[in-house]
Amino acid sequence: MTMRKIKFRAAQYYHIYNRGVNSQPIFFNDENWSYFIKRLRHYCRSDLIDIVAYCLMPNHYHLLVHLKCNDFSSKIMQPFTVSYTKAVNRQIGRVGPLFQGPFKAKLVHKNEYLVHLSRYIHLNPMLAGLVDHPAKYAFSSYRDYAGLRNGTLPKPEIVLSQFPSHQAYAEFVESYSHADSKLIEHLMLD
Repeated sequence: MTMRKIKFRAAQYYHIYNRGVNSQPIFFNDENWSYFIKRLRHYCRSDLIDIVAYCLMPNHYHLLVHLKCNDFSSKIMQPFTVSYTKAVNRQIGRVGPLFQGPFKAKLVHKNEYLVHLSRYIHLNPMLAGLVDHPAKYAFSSYRDYAGLRNGTLPKPEIVLSQFPSHQAYAEFVESYSHADSKLIEHLMLD
């Protein structure tokens, strides 16, 4: 069992992410995307965790979470990733690990990082060239933040409470510049 440098503690925010083995896809058909979110809903119960923001990319995922429990890894992430991997392997006839090792986690200890990390997560599809605007990407929480969808998975209030409106948050996301990446580069995917 891998020993983590980071200890998970309730009432803290974390950036959780992982990618496919050798940066290969983790989603192989339309059903996989929906199933991943379905499993997130199942394991990320509101008494254990709040998903503040998320983005599912073809070969990796990002979650910004607020923990309500200390045993996050064993109670939520391990069964979640095993469940998803087994289902995908069964569906497409593959064997072995889907993810490149254990999930990665970084503590988000400053509010400034929390806000900028939410923007980074929401810009991922655009920065990767998948869409020309984050609102065009269905598998992230951006639409919930921008007031274009009223989903039940993300709990964006902690970030949105720092903006006067959904539109102000959308403008913040769209005003991203390379200089902003310096604020959160230590939180980005390795």
